[in-house]
Amino acid sequence: MQAYEIRNMSDKDIQAKLEEIEEELFNLRFQFTIGQARDTNQIAALKKDTARLKTILRERQLAES
Repeated sequence: MQAYEIRNMSDKDIQAKLEEIEEELFNLRFQFTIGQARDTNQIAALKKDTARLKTILRERQLAES
């Protein structure tokens, strides 16, 4: 997910996407722990998406104040 895509989303959409990604990240970590998942690149990509979402939310909060 690119930053420009996130910037076009509303705050509620960003929160929903953030929750969805965190749940998916939890499931991937669990699968990796029990040996089902082999691709660790997905975990890194989800972490980066989470950081992008949180950063843009924080930018919007600071712009309001």
